[in-house]
Amino acid sequence: MPHRPERLAEMMRDELTELVEGELADPRIGLAAVTEVNLAPEMRVAHIFVSVVGDDTEQRRTLAGLIAARGFLRSQIGSRLQLRKVPELRFELDQREERAARLDKLLARSRKRHPENQES
Repeated sequence: MPHRPERLAEMMRDELTELVEGELADPRIGLAAVTEVNLAPEMRVAHIFVSVVGDDTEQRRTLAGLIAARGFLRSQIGSRLQLRKVPELRFELDQREERAARLDKLLARSRKRHPENQES
C-alpha cells in the first residue's frame, strides 16, 4: 500500500472542494478553490493549498474563514471518507499562479532589455 497517502490526499481534495464550494456559509470565505492536498507519509497532517480570487485582504479573510471552519471540515472528511484518524488540516494560500505571472513579467522585461540574447 505505498500509494495510500497520495490516494487519500486526492480523495480529501475532492471532498474539501465540494465542502468549500457548497457547504460553508462563512461570509469571510470568498471565491476559493482547493488546488492541492499534500499528506505527510504518516498521514497525521494534511497541507491544503487554496487559491483565492481577490486582493491580499480577500485572501487573508478567506484563509481565516477556512481556519475557523477547520473543525467542521475535519469532522466531515472523517465521516465522508470513513477515517478512524483524521489528519490535522493546515490551510495555506497557493501562490503558484502569482509567482508564475511575476516570473513571466521578469522574463519579458529581460527580453526587452537584451534582445540580442533571444533565440530565433
